[in-house]
Amino acid sequence: MAERLDELTAAMADLTGTLETAPDNAEVFEAICGEAVTVIEGADLASITLVGENGPETAAWTHDTAYELDQAQYAAGDGPCLRAAASGEVVRLGVSRARETWPVFTAAAGERGVGSYLAAPLWVDERLSGAVNLFGYGDHGFEELDTKVLRLYTVVVVSVLRTARRYQQAQELAESLDAAMRNRAVIEQAKGILMAVHRVDEEQAMRRLITESQHTNVKLREVAARFVRDLTAG
Repeated sequence: MAERLDELTAAMADLTGTLETAPDNAEVFEAICGEAVTVIEGADLASITLVGENGPETAAWTHDTAYELDQAQYAAGDGPCLRAAASGEVVRLGVSRARETWPVFTAAAGERGVGSYLAAPLWVDERLSGAVNLFGYGDHGFEELDTKVLRLYTVVVVSVLRTARRYQQAQELAESLDAAMRNRAVIEQAKGILMAVHRVDEEQAMRRLITESQHTNVKLREVAARFVRDLTAG
């Protein structure tokens, strides 16, 4: 047990390091899959299913077999990963128990030598949810301890993904504010020039810019930038 906890601790550190050096979701998802196979005994393959408006999709996988088995579940409309994502509960079973519930999926898994499944729900927020999926060769069905370790692992994963989401949102906000400041600066510059050249007040200068924008169907910032560029070019 102590060894399993050490592996989980190392996985947490690796995921945190991945987030710090590569905050892109795709790379984080790949790291999550790779670490899951290391942490969970009996896990030979891993994938991440995300469920969105257009249905489920596989965001990352450690081997093409994992991807193919995800697609088999999506085509059938059910399976361990979809059940975990929908129910919010961990799904753990071997092929002997899954055969009656998911005959099409288990047939596809059997053709690839996969007979054990362990899937845990992954809920970050309203826009990001799904499941972490583990597959094992043979019909061992994983153990109860594997379920507990995977639950703990997904808690860490959710924390990592939420941190990544906050980082992304903060970056988007900073870029938006920066763009807004640049837009405001060029508009104010154009207004100042209009006020000086045509001897109008601030409101009249702004109205002229808006009118030009409406007549030409060009964004106000672009109208202002072009106006400043044309006047200062000479």
